[in-house]
Amino acid sequence: MTAFNSFAEGALTLEQWQHVEALARTLTPAQARWISGYFAGLDAGLLRGGAPAADIAAPAAAQGRTLTILYGTETGNSRDLAKALAAAAAERGLSPQIADMSDYKTRLLKDEQDLLVIVSTYGEGDPPQPAVGFFEFLEGKRAPKLEKVRFSVLALGDSTYEKYCEAGKRIDARLEELGATRIGGRVDCDIDYDDPAAAWSKAVVDRLAADLAQSATALPGIAVPSAIPTGAGTPAYDKKKPFGATVIENIAIVGRYSSKETRHIELDLAGSGLTYEPGDALGIAAVNDAAVVGQLLEATGLSADAEITVKGETIALAEALENRFEVAIASPRFLDQWAKLTGAAELEALRGEERAAERLLYLRNHHVVDIVRKFPLPGVDADSLLAGLRPLQPRLYSIASSLAAAPDEAHLTVAPVRYTLHGEPRSGVASSQLADRIEIGDTVPVYIQHNPHFGLPKTDAPIIMIGAGTGVAPYRGFLQEWEATGTEGRSWLFFGERNFRSDFLYQTEWQQWLKEGVLTRMDVAFSRDRGQPKTYVQHRMLQQAKDLYAWLEEGAHVYVCGDEKSMARDVHETLIQIVSEQGRVDRDTAEDYVRRLASDHRYQRDVY
Repeated sequence: MTAFNSFAEGALTLEQWQHVEALARTLTPAQARWISGYFAGLDAGLLRGGAPAADIAAPAAAQGRTLTILYGTETGNSRDLAKALAAAAAERGLSPQIADMSDYKTRLLKDEQDLLVIVSTYGEGDPPQPAVGFFEFLEGKRAPKLEKVRFSVLALGDSTYEKYCEAGKRIDARLEELGATRIGGRVDCDIDYDDPAAAWSKAVVDRLAADLAQSATALPGIAVPSAIPTGAGTPAYDKKKPFGATVIENIAIVGRYSSKETRHIELDLAGSGLTYEPGDALGIAAVNDAAVVGQLLEATGLSADAEITVKGETIALAEALENRFEVAIASPRFLDQWAKLTGAAELEALRGEERAAERLLYLRNHHVVDIVRKFPLPGVDADSLLAGLRPLQPRLYSIASSLAAAPDEAHLTVAPVRYTLHGEPRSGVASSQLADRIEIGDTVPVYIQHNPHFGLPKTDAPIIMIGAGTGVAPYRGFLQEWEATGTEGRSWLFFGERNFRSDFLYQTEWQQWLKEGVLTRMDVAFSRDRGQPKTYVQHRMLQQAKDLYAWLEEGAHVYVCGDEKSMARDVHETLIQIVSEQGRVDRDTAEDYVRRLASDHRYQRDVY
């Protein structure tokens, strides 16, 4: 068989193969290696689990070290930063490979050379759920020595949590412990990560590109081509440029006597070009309540009309506080700034890493305005106030619809956060905006946050959906999708809320899907019905343990959506208990079973 025939099925035309053969006869061994690296670099534009080659043209390094960009993410921020880093590296002649920790083959770790890690921290110091398996390997006894590896870590986190950027800190320390050498120091980023992330990216790319230039051997007759950004696949609207979606529905979906409030909101995406899959989230560009801004201005004595400059734009202070800065929940940054400005001993005592737990407890019980009122600073200027405030961040909501069923629309299920603090009513920024300050016909700036770690199986495998309260939202999208596309698969919903009569969200829709066979089974749990014991979804799971385990053995995918601190953790423990009892195995084996479900993408969680 000729060389051409062996390649013909791989998509080379006769003319292409003749060009390849002609070029090959003219190359020196060094040039042949360069060409091999060049085409490997183009292929790397596909990026393991990442963007297509059209998005990132990656000219290869002639004799450079391998470069892997590894990310761990819960909401997609680390993934987006990893793709931007890969593009920047490709433009400098490097050939990056990019991998999600959830899909990364850990056996490859020992052969890595340059490793750049971007990872977020979830909740109280945990790694992102999809990255748990990678962390267990890296921190376990099977992790290899990494003396030949160079690395740098970008850690994302939220400073209002005690273990700020803990996941990144753990990876950074462990890689050093395994013998790897730092390319550059770890950078810890708060929720406003854009600038420090860009600085870290530039620093590591500059270092790697300089190393490549120093080590490269000049190859006669071949010039390294420049990467040409194509812009292909870039959406017209995203986090930095949201789309103004018109509100077409905003109604309460709980009964008159419900002890909580839940709303169904529909947004028109027509003309945006935005698309989503069931399980994705909608980002809402939040706006602060003008009343909260007014309270802060009154406490500081600052004028609402005072002109300030934010990122080169001159605007009124009130506008900046409404649209640009977090003015409700206080952060360690604000506490540090106000302590410096006022010299207040109580605030000074809360500074320092060793006081993290006390500081965060204080911040949970004091909003920005509470601290300003308690420690007033007459004559404070606007810039000093703003220096302690974090940029206002978008809020993510699970999409409760399917484009196949509701074209050009995105539906949300929102429970506004309301509570009392220091004798005053307080509320969540975006949830109260959607519930109280948005009417039909208004527009809301939105974008799509894709969630590859929470989606329907590509086959007709059975699905088990577990959710409480607004955690049922994505499952409505799941079943809308199955109904619209005619997917024939078994589905089982476990749903929990407070009261049957007032809080059975989307009750008629579930019942219709049960009748039509789109939903195979449904078990409900209501925790506050009179005369009934408190019943939660995990109790229903235990009651149906035999069948639930049978579904797992038959290949079912399990989804959990809801509050992490109570519901999701209880469900996780219950799942392990069911596997142990029904499979007649010890707890360690049951934990391994559940862990394998996660690594096989059959156990997916969307928790908050």
